[in-house]
Amino acid sequence: MTTPTPDLSNRIALVTGASRGIGYQIAKQMAAAGAHVIAVARTVGGLEDLDDEIKAAGGQATLVPLDLTDMEGIDRLGGAINERWGKLDIFVANAGVLGVISPIGHVEAKTFDKVMAINVTSTWRLIRSLDPLLRKSDAGRAILLSSGAAHSARAFWGPYAASKAAVEALGRSWADETRNMPLRINSVDPGPTRTAMRALAVPGENSETLPTPAEIAAKIVPLASPTLRETGMLFQARQERFVSYRNPE
Repeated sequence: MTTPTPDLSNRIALVTGASRGIGYQIAKQMAAAGAHVIAVARTVGGLEDLDDEIKAAGGQATLVPLDLTDMEGIDRLGGAINERWGKLDIFVANAGVLGVISPIGHVEAKTFDKVMAINVTSTWRLIRSLDPLLRKSDAGRAILLSSGAAHSARAFWGPYAASKAAVEALGRSWADETRNMPLRINSVDPGPTRTAMRALAVPGENSETLPTPAEIAAKIVPLASPTLRETGMLFQARQERFVSYRNPE
């Protein structure tokens, strides 16, 4: 059974990769729960569609067309949020790229660099830009989208798996640094989901057997609740459970 949607009234939530897929649905559902959503993505059309849906349901959003390889733009985003709201309550690092499914030795340097830039470096840059704002919240929440690939490290998934393992490591360190604060930071493994990225990665799969982005988003949104206690953990969305990390055995 899905955890009830939390009351996010008067909370400011930033969601990256909000123009489609899981990010789109998280932004939409957080707005429906009362949050003012700062929707970040490269695709303006997708952001406008999201804005139309949010407004039609009586919600509020601010659209930020931004390529996350624009690191200085990420820095400016933090400054703009500080000037307008003086804080941030929720940060969802959802944006990511697959790269290519290929033997590691066959991956082109530009492909590897792009995966790391968008999946890892931009996430760190966002953390650096938004951490001071999240600390100003009475119950700051950070949700970092990861993948089961970070742990399975399957053949041919090397760059993507490495990038998601790096994101989880960043989240764990950040959570440990802020453990005695109201800020709570967790990574999420959404599991296989009916998204364009999944179709690209596993083209022969029957997508009808997979949960929709809306269904997975409904399981992730409760991690933004002001009453959440867990931090530094991995949330497995399909099983709706937190799991802790352990050292290699």
